[in-house]
Amino acid sequence: MLNVARAPRGALGGRDYQIKKIANMKMMDMKHTIAWILVMVGGLNWLLVGLGGFMGSDWNLVHAILGGMPALEWLVYVLVGLSAVYEIVMHKKLCKNCASGMSSSGMGAM
Repeated sequence: MLNVARAPRGALGGRDYQIKKIANMKMMDMKHTIAWILVMVGGLNWLLVGLGGFMGSDWNLVHAILGGMPALEWLVYVLVGLSAVYEIVMHKKLCKNCASGMSSSGMGAM
C-alpha cells in the first residue's frame, strides 16, 4: 500500500481551506457587485436631481418610485451611502489595477 501524506484538516493548502477560500472570494465578488450597483444608482439619481434643479423641477428617481414609502426611500439612501463607504474602503483590495500598482492611465500609483 502506498503511504500518501495528506495535509491535516484545515491546513494551508488543504481541500477545506481551498473550498473556504473560493467561497470567500465569491462572497466578496457578490458584495462588490451589489455595492457597485447601489453606488451607480446613487450617482445617477444625483445626476437627475442636479439636472432637474437646473430645469426647475424634481427629477429624484428614488423619490418618484418610493415617495409613498418614506422609510423605504431613506433605506435606499442609507444603503447607497454604505455601499459608497464599502467601495472606498475595499477599492484597493478589489480593483485589479490598484492592486497591481497601476492607475487607469497605466502610469502607476503615485
